[in-house]
Amino acid sequence: MRQIDHTMPLSSLKFIADCHLGRLAKYLRILGYDTLYFPHIEDNDLIELSNKEDRIILTRDKELSKRKKVNAFYLLSTDIHEQLQVLFTHFSLSKKAHAFPRCTICNTPIHTVAKEEIIHLLPEGVKKNFEYFEQCPTCGRIYWHGDHYRNMMSLLHEIH
Repeated sequence: MRQIDHTMPLSSLKFIADCHLGRLAKYLRILGYDTLYFPHIEDNDLIELSNKEDRIILTRDKELSKRKKVNAFYLLSTDIHEQLQVLFTHFSLSKKAHAFPRCTICNTPIHTVAKEEIIHLLPEGVKKNFEYFEQCPTCGRIYWHGDHYRNMMSLLHEIH
Protein backbone atom coordinates (compact mmCIF):
# COMPACT_ATOMS: atom_id res chain seq x y z
CA MET A 1 0.00 0.00 0.00
CA ARG A 2 1.40 3.41 -0.94
CA GLN A 3 1.56 6.41 1.31
CA ILE A 4 -0.92 9.09 0.34
CA ASP A 5 0.87 12.20 -0.90
CA HIS A 6 -1.65 15.03 -0.49
CA THR A 7 0.24 17.26 -2.91
CA MET A 8 0.10 14.87 -5.85
CA PRO A 9 -0.68 16.56 -9.18
CA LEU A 10 -4.21 16.20 -10.55
CA SER A 11 -3.10 13.75 -13.22
CA SER A 12 -1.70 11.21 -10.75
CA LEU A 13 -4.32 11.24 -7.98
CA LYS A 14 -6.87 8.52 -8.76
CA PHE A 15 -9.91 7.37 -6.82
CA ILE A 16 -12.41 4.55 -6.75
CA ALA A 17 -15.68 5.29 -4.99
CA ASP A 18 -17.60 2.53 -3.26
CA CYS A 19 -21.24 1.78 -4.05
CA HIS A 20 -22.49 4.46 -1.61
CA LEU A 21 -20.69 7.33 -3.32
CA GLY A 22 -21.93 7.51 -6.91
CA ARG A 23 -22.83 11.20 -6.73
CA LEU A 24 -19.42 12.03 -5.26
CA ALA A 25 -17.74 10.11 -8.10
CA LYS A 26 -19.69 12.19 -10.61
CA TYR A 27 -18.54 15.48 -9.07
CA LEU A 28 -14.92 14.34 -8.89
CA ARG A 29 -15.10 13.47 -12.60
CA ILE A 30 -16.57 16.91 -13.31
CA LEU A 31 -13.49 18.39 -11.67
CA GLY A 32 -11.20 16.19 -13.74
CA TYR A 33 -10.23 13.58 -11.15
CA ASP A 34 -9.94 10.04 -12.48
CA THR A 35 -12.63 8.34 -10.41
CA LEU A 36 -14.02 4.87 -10.94
CA TYR A 37 -17.45 3.92 -9.63
CA PHE A 38 -19.38 0.67 -9.74
CA PRO A 39 -22.91 0.53 -8.30
CA HIS A 40 -22.33 -3.13 -7.38
CA ILE A 41 -18.88 -4.41 -6.53
CA GLU A 42 -17.63 -6.78 -3.84
CA ASP A 43 -15.18 -5.34 -1.31
CA ASN A 44 -12.41 -7.75 -2.32
CA ASP A 45 -12.80 -6.77 -5.99
CA LEU A 46 -12.78 -3.09 -5.01
CA ILE A 47 -9.58 -3.57 -3.01
CA GLU A 48 -7.93 -5.59 -5.77
CA LEU A 49 -8.71 -2.92 -8.38
CA SER A 50 -7.55 -0.17 -6.03
CA ASN A 51 -4.21 -1.89 -5.48
CA LYS A 52 -3.77 -2.83 -9.13
CA GLU A 53 -4.43 0.72 -10.41
CA ASP A 54 -2.97 2.60 -7.42
CA ARG A 55 -6.31 4.22 -6.54
CA ILE A 56 -7.56 5.57 -3.22
CA ILE A 57 -10.83 3.95 -2.18
CA LEU A 58 -13.40 6.50 -1.06
CA THR A 59 -15.86 4.77 1.21
CA ARG A 60 -18.71 5.16 3.68
CA ASP A 61 -17.92 1.66 5.00
CA LYS A 62 -15.93 2.12 8.20
CA GLU A 63 -14.95 -1.57 8.35
CA LEU A 64 -13.61 -1.49 4.79
CA SER A 65 -11.52 1.58 5.56
CA LYS A 66 -9.91 -0.21 8.54
CA ARG A 67 -8.85 -3.34 6.66
CA LYS A 68 -5.15 -4.03 6.34
CA LYS A 69 -3.42 -3.36 3.05
CA VAL A 70 -6.27 -1.11 1.94
CA ASN A 71 -5.61 2.40 0.69
CA ALA A 72 -8.96 3.86 1.73
CA PHE A 73 -10.39 7.13 2.97
CA TYR A 74 -13.53 7.00 5.10
CA LEU A 75 -16.20 9.67 4.62
CA LEU A 76 -18.53 10.08 7.56
CA SER A 77 -21.01 12.46 5.97
CA THR A 78 -23.76 11.56 3.52
CA ASP A 79 -24.02 15.20 2.36
CA ILE A 80 -22.33 15.87 -0.99
CA HIS A 81 -21.24 19.38 0.06
CA GLU A 82 -19.55 18.03 3.18
CA GLN A 83 -17.98 15.09 1.32
CA LEU A 84 -16.44 17.39 -1.27
CA GLN A 85 -15.24 19.84 1.36
CA VAL A 86 -13.53 17.03 3.31
CA LEU A 87 -11.82 15.74 0.16
CA PHE A 88 -10.74 19.24 -0.94
CA THR A 89 -9.19 19.80 2.46
CA HIS A 90 -7.69 16.36 3.08
CA PHE A 91 -6.20 15.82 -0.37
CA SER A 92 -5.63 19.49 -1.24
CA LEU A 93 -7.85 19.07 -4.29
CA SER A 94 -8.37 22.00 -6.59
CA LYS A 95 -11.80 23.32 -7.48
CA LYS A 96 -10.08 25.13 -10.32
CA ALA A 97 -9.52 21.98 -12.34
CA HIS A 98 -10.83 22.05 -15.89
CA ALA A 99 -14.58 21.59 -15.61
CA PHE A 100 -16.00 18.53 -17.32
CA PRO A 101 -12.85 16.92 -18.73
CA ARG A 102 -14.25 13.43 -17.99
CA CYS A 103 -17.48 11.69 -18.81
CA THR A 104 -19.69 11.71 -15.72
CA ILE A 105 -20.98 8.25 -16.66
CA CYS A 106 -17.92 6.19 -17.66
CA ASN A 107 -14.91 8.34 -16.56
CA THR A 108 -13.41 8.56 -20.08
CA PRO A 109 -11.82 11.90 -21.06
CA ILE A 110 -14.26 13.78 -23.29
CA HIS A 111 -13.46 15.93 -26.30
CA THR A 112 -14.98 18.83 -28.22
CA VAL A 113 -17.24 17.80 -31.07
CA ALA A 114 -18.69 19.87 -33.92
CA LYS A 115 -22.41 20.51 -33.66
CA GLU A 116 -22.87 19.28 -37.22
CA GLU A 117 -21.53 15.84 -36.28
CA ILE A 118 -24.10 15.28 -33.53
CA ILE A 119 -27.02 17.53 -34.47
CA HIS A 120 -29.18 14.51 -35.30
CA LEU A 121 -28.78 13.34 -31.67
CA LEU A 122 -29.76 16.62 -30.00
CA PRO A 123 -33.15 17.66 -28.62
CA GLU A 124 -34.79 20.53 -30.54
CA GLY A 125 -34.28 23.12 -27.79
CA VAL A 126 -30.59 22.24 -27.51
CA LYS A 127 -30.14 22.52 -31.28
CA LYS A 128 -31.51 26.07 -31.17
CA ASN A 129 -29.81 27.36 -28.04
CA PHE A 130 -26.31 25.84 -27.87
CA GLU A 131 -23.25 25.82 -30.12
CA TYR A 132 -20.50 24.23 -28.00
CA PHE A 133 -20.57 20.48 -27.35
CA GLU A 134 -18.34 17.77 -25.95
CA GLN A 135 -18.74 14.03 -26.38
CA CYS A 136 -17.47 10.90 -24.73
CA PRO A 137 -15.70 8.67 -27.26
CA THR A 138 -16.52 5.56 -25.19
CA CYS A 139 -20.22 5.79 -24.35
CA GLY A 140 -21.22 8.54 -26.80
CA ARG A 141 -22.81 10.82 -24.19
CA ILE A 142 -23.05 14.44 -25.35
CA TYR A 143 -22.47 17.41 -23.06
CA TRP A 144 -23.46 21.07 -23.36
CA HIS A 145 -23.57 23.91 -20.83
CA GLY A 146 -27.28 24.00 -20.05
CA ASP A 147 -29.18 24.13 -16.75
CA HIS A 148 -27.77 20.82 -15.48
CA TYR A 149 -24.22 22.06 -16.03
CA ARG A 150 -24.96 25.39 -14.34
CA ASN A 151 -26.54 23.63 -11.34
CA MET A 152 -23.49 21.38 -10.88
CA MET A 153 -21.11 24.31 -11.20
CA SER A 154 -23.18 26.23 -8.65
CA LEU A 155 -22.89 23.38 -6.15
CA LEU A 156 -19.11 23.28 -6.63
CA HIS A 157 -18.84 27.04 -6.10
CA GLU A 158 -20.74 26.72 -2.79
CA ILE A 159 -17.95 24.57 -1.35
CA HIS A 160 -15.42 26.59 0.66
